[in-house]
Amino acid sequence: MCWSATADLAVGAGVVAVGAACVARARAPRDLPLAALPLLLGAHQIVEAAVWHADGGGGPATVAWAVIALPLLAVWVPAGVWCAARPPARRRLTALVVLGAATAAALAYGMATGPVTAEIRGHTVGYAVGLPFPAVLVAGYLLSTVGSLLLSGDRGLVALGAVVGAGAAACFALWRLEFVSTWCALAAVCSVMLLGWVRGRPEPAERSADRADTGRRVR
Repeated sequence: MCWSATADLAVGAGVVAVGAACVARARAPRDLPLAALPLLLGAHQIVEAAVWHADGGGGPATVAWAVIALPLLAVWVPAGVWCAARPPARRRLTALVVLGAATAAALAYGMATGPVTAEIRGHTVGYAVGLPFPAVLVAGYLLSTVGSLLLSGDRGLVALGAVVGAGAAACFALWRLEFVSTWCALAAVCSVMLLGWVRGRPEPAERSADRADTGRRVR
């Protein structure tokens, strides 16, 4: 979450609780990847608390944080949106899933071949990853994650994408050196919006039919 290890732990625990509620309230298996996203984001914040305690550096906590923040989210978000989307929207989202997978592969390769380090900078954490063509990879990352939300065709996810996109732009303008860390803090906060989205999802048709059939039998 930046700012301190205590803030990371507190917010991380809260986001994990939101994630548990999202998973518990998910009405269809296809919604589970996105419903579980806050669990990942909450764990991510808790991992960053370990980065604080290690005073940055390139240890296991830093590497774990970067793996979640970069390659994992690049593929998880568009794939989760694709799963939750209706068939017409899936056709246009497929390209973003492929883009996310390609971006994740390039990010993973960069992390495997170059150093991954963290530096405590006041009340934020700056991460350094040796990546080839960083501007291209950041563009692919944002297009696959934010773009998939905006093109999902789901009103709640479009709103989430707009909030995350605007927040990412603000984070980049205000904290260029700590953009990645602050961006993921914003994504964690938006987990609350995912809980609202899960609660508003329609019940699967087959489950509704089963309930109606049960009701007729009871009568």
